[in-house]
Amino acid sequence: MRKRSKKMSMFLAFFTLQALLSMAALAAGGPQSSEPTYLYKTTFVRAAPGKLLDLIALYKEGMAVDDASGDERPLWWRHTQGDQWDLMLLFPMGSYTEYYSKERISRRKKAAEGSSLSQKEFRQKLDACSAWREDIFVLGPPLEAVKKAFDGTSYYHIEICIALPGKQEELFKEREMENIYQVGVGRPENMIFVRDQGATWDLFTLGCYSDLKHWASSADIPKEKRISAARQAGFSDPDEIGPYLRTLIDMHRDTMGVAIK
Repeated sequence: MRKRSKKMSMFLAFFTLQALLSMAALAAGGPQSSEPTYLYKTTFVRAAPGKLLDLIALYKEGMAVDDASGDERPLWWRHTQGDQWDLMLLFPMGSYTEYYSKERISRRKKAAEGSSLSQKEFRQKLDACSAWREDIFVLGPPLEAVKKAFDGTSYYHIEICIALPGKQEELFKEREMENIYQVGVGRPENMIFVRDQGATWDLFTLGCYSDLKHWASSADIPKEKRISAARQAGFSDPDEIGPYLRTLIDMHRDTMGVAIK
């Protein structure tokens, strides 16, 4: 009887916490949607020595083929400091069935044949311009939400994580809690992308800012506001956020960068 009572108390405590987190999110006006539903292919590329501008020009040329085929252009940016790669590209897919349908494949082939850059030539030039590439298929927010986040922004911050064994779900929840905190202090929420297949990363978050000053403005937030937002999100203190994250991850990398003109 005591065991049953203890289990019931734990269940009620968990349910209450989740309800409070949801109420806090709604009261703060967000997060808007953290449920990963839309498929993207994420590509990280390091340029060959002296070939960064050639690599950017090549991807721009490839985007003309995307336009002709009816595919969405990738959302992309270049790093300024952090990880080893130079470019991140987020290719909208929707779903595997949709993206790899016979009709879509046929349209891509026709668009490439009608351009000055065939699929084979693109791959050959990409091999010559890049020193390292990594792909990961992820589920993330709806495309319109991602496009809206990128609209009018020029500075980006990505955190890529590998969870400790069995901690993937808790890591995702921690990222949601951080978004409640972000919204609570008046900052943009981070989009959460969860691995489906590909590289070893379990998830990454991407924050979009108008400029470097916007990203760095967290230093100007009053301590009282930060404490209140942290408690609304389920943390006891804002200084607890980083240490708690590190109890869930085996490895994580930060990268910051700018829009490509």
